[in-house]
This record gives sequence, C-alpha cells and structure tokens, in this order.
Amino acid sequence: MNKTKTFAAVALGMVLAISMSSCKSKESLYKKAYEKAQAQNASNTQVTEDPSTINVTPVQPTAPVTTVTTETNVTPAADVNVRTEALQVVDGAGLKAYSVVCGAFSLKANADGLQQTLKNKGYQAQIALNTERKLYRVIAATFDTKAEAIPALQTLRQTYPDAWLLYNK
Repeated sequence: MNKTKTFAAVALGMVLAISMSSCKSKESLYKKAYEKAQAQNASNTQVTEDPSTINVTPVQPTAPVTTVTTETNVTPAADVNVRTEALQVVDGAGLKAYSVVCGAFSLKANADGLQQTLKNKGYQAQIALNTERKLYRVIAATFDTKAEAIPALQTLRQTYPDAWLLYNK
C-alpha cells in the first residue's frame, strides 16, 4: 500500500508542477498585454498645457466636387398599361375610375397587413375584392383620371415594383 500512496503522491506532484508552470507563462502574457494597454492609454490621455493653441490645417479636396442631379422620367399616359376589373370595396371609402394596386392576396388577413403598412406611410389604402378571381386587391390611391394616377403609380413603384394601374368597371 505504501508504494501505491507514494506513486500517487509523486504523480500528483508532477501534475501540480506542470499546471503551475503553465500558469506562469499565461500570466506573463497577460501582464505584457496589460502593460501595453496602460502605455497606450497614457499616451492617448496626454494633455497639452494650453488647449486653445491647437493648430488646425484645413483639408483640401483632391478631386473637384461634382453635383449629381436626378430626373424623374414621367411616362406618358398612353404608355402605361391599365387592367380592367370589376371590384367591390371591402374596406375603404370607395374607388374612383383609376386606382394604383400594390398587392393582391387570396387571404384578407394578408391584404389587411399591406393596407395597414400603406396607411402608416400616409396613403388612404383600401381593400377591394375581385369576385371573379377571388383576390383581395390592396389599393394605395384612387383617382378620377389616368393622368392623375400615373405619378402616384411611379412613386409607389419605387417601393412596390409590381404596382399596377387598375380601371374599375
């Protein structure tokens, strides 16, 4: 039994010696990193005696400044495709002759979500049902003439690229 205890003690001593020596090397690395950080912190926090005498040199642009202008392409009324459908208003004040449709859904709950999104953006969105196709059309805006509807269609296509113009029978 004494040999077993002696062997266990020697083995335990070796494990402790190895683990302690490995801690020292890690400790020295941490100490070096800490000292380096302290030195950087000290150099960053040095204050000049008179902060009002700081010299500022303006930076000159290396290239000439160019101004970019964008033009809005207005599509003539004759070039815009218009779909004709018979719709029944489900939620809204009523449709005029031309409407900008931003989405079509088979579930009214999905149409309600897009309608609320459009209302949050300031549109007077409405939901109308196409009974033939059983689709809920989400209409962002409605107008008396095609010429009035086209600018709104082009604006909405920036966010809703599949938006289209509808003529209500």
